[in-house]
Amino acid sequence: MRKEDGTLIGIVATMLLYLACGAQAATAQAAFDHLTTGYELTGEHRMVPCESCHANAIFRGTPRLCAACHTPGSRISAAGKPATHVVSSNNCEQCHSTSAWAYSGRFDHNEVRGSCASCHNGMQADGMPIDHWPTTQNCDACHRTTAWTPAAFDHTNIAAGACVQCHDGVRATGKNPQHISSTAACDACHRTTAWEPAWRVDHAEVLGGCASCHDGTRASGKPATHIPTTQDCDSCHVTTAWLPAQFDHGGVAPGTCAQCHDGLRATGKTPTHIATTASCDACHSTIAWLPAQFDHANVAPGTCFQCHDGVRATGKDPQHIRSTNICDACHSTSSWSPALRVDHAEVLGSCATCHDGTQATGKPPTHVPTTLDCDACHVATAWLPARFDHGGVVPGTCAQCHDGVRATGKTPTHIATTASCDACHSTIAWLPAQFDHANVAPSTCSQCHNGTTATGKPANHWVTIRECDDCHRTTAWTPVTHRHTSPNYPGDHRGQLQCTDCHATRSDAVTWTAPQYQPDCAACHSGNFRPGPHDKTQQGVQYTVSELRNCSGACHTYTDSTLTTIARRRNGPEHRVTDGDF
Repeated sequence: MRKEDGTLIGIVATMLLYLACGAQAATAQAAFDHLTTGYELTGEHRMVPCESCHANAIFRGTPRLCAACHTPGSRISAAGKPATHVVSSNNCEQCHSTSAWAYSGRFDHNEVRGSCASCHNGMQADGMPIDHWPTTQNCDACHRTTAWTPAAFDHTNIAAGACVQCHDGVRATGKNPQHISSTAACDACHRTTAWEPAWRVDHAEVLGGCASCHDGTRASGKPATHIPTTQDCDSCHVTTAWLPAQFDHGGVAPGTCAQCHDGLRATGKTPTHIATTASCDACHSTIAWLPAQFDHANVAPGTCFQCHDGVRATGKDPQHIRSTNICDACHSTSSWSPALRVDHAEVLGSCATCHDGTQATGKPPTHVPTTLDCDACHVATAWLPARFDHGGVVPGTCAQCHDGVRATGKTPTHIATTASCDACHSTIAWLPAQFDHANVAPSTCSQCHNGTTATGKPANHWVTIRECDDCHRTTAWTPVTHRHTSPNYPGDHRGQLQCTDCHATRSDAVTWTAPQYQPDCAACHSGNFRPGPHDKTQQGVQYTVSELRNCSGACHTYTDSTLTTIARRRNGPEHRVTDGDF
């Protein structure tokens, strides 16, 4: 056999052997239970050909860790971590599974190498939100890998006075509305271990006046025994200690000196001090008690004489009018004379002791004659108008003053009369007047009651030229007392007639319905006449209305038209105005 033939036969035999072994291996992989090796194939590993891991048909010693295969340059060239993978250990299975390379829903931060921000940069993983307070700290300084919140913040490294950069009421809790007015240096009073209670109050950081806190509610206020003042606390007190205080009188409310200077809490007025209700600072200053600058404006009214008695200070001169000792009722403290005014309430004696025409103005020549004192009519505040007391005036003498010259007289429109004013008017009021008609001559009413001088007839009054007293009385305008005086008036009718039943035009003239029969009954009652009952003869002739116009006359019945023989007498009156019916 040639050498070449032997070589060829060897190659063919090898190929046949390989094919036979390959077919056997394929059959074996499909039936082989990899778990028997102690390493179960899961996920994508079940789909990988055996030789991808068992290179060169070497089974023993095949790596079981991910990184032994999934690392560049390993014996088994499997895909490794991409360049964008987070810096981590090679324990792939802590985050990935064999079913897929993609994120499996779990992440073990223990396998991460480097700082949080290397991943949580807003690209590879969520970074700090927009409203996160500014910091260069690493995430795990406050947050945990098991949960983002709650965060455990360590204030230790926060710069003093920087609290408000976070605690602004938006990013973190800020000062509540009830917080005292202060700067934003929270740590001046509060601690990071607990917000309340504040461990101290740094008054250097408080804004506003002391009373904004020291009001007795949020912080201790002035005690009940504190002197009254509008000054702020720090005018006298310091924040390091309440006492001793450095008192500044500049802040004491004016007029309140005696609240302290009462002889108990502080020196008060000496026994020889002049009597006054004025406050100390009206005359004295806080710099020195003496000398004093006396201001009379603050002297209690009516107490001038306690000093101005002619001994301690100038008093009234001998020529002074008789008066009480209330100097300031007439004089001012700026000047003794001239007198500012005269308060007559303080003058002693009668008016005429001064108002005699020499010391003071007396009665003018045109004054009404009287022996009364001035104040019987005049008041001290004004000479006019005078309030005259008529109680002493003799009745019937009004015109002696009320003549239109010395006092108001009768007006031009006054009714003509010679009676005295007091016959109708009273001294209390001119109007209304109480007029006595008893002295008025009858039938002269219209001389006054003409609508100008006194009330006249109203517009709807009866049209008549009669005088008022023909129908009305002076005691009352109604009811009307009119009586018919005409000889033609037949008498008062028994029926309830109204005046306008006869006087349709509301005047004295009668409105006759049949004027041809006036003034007899038929002038009104002709329409009521019935011929039937009124036989003139027994032959059937009846009387006419004209013949019987006076209903109350006789109406005999005759035997015939000769009217000579009366067959039936009816002497009348047949009808009367006083009858109940016709």
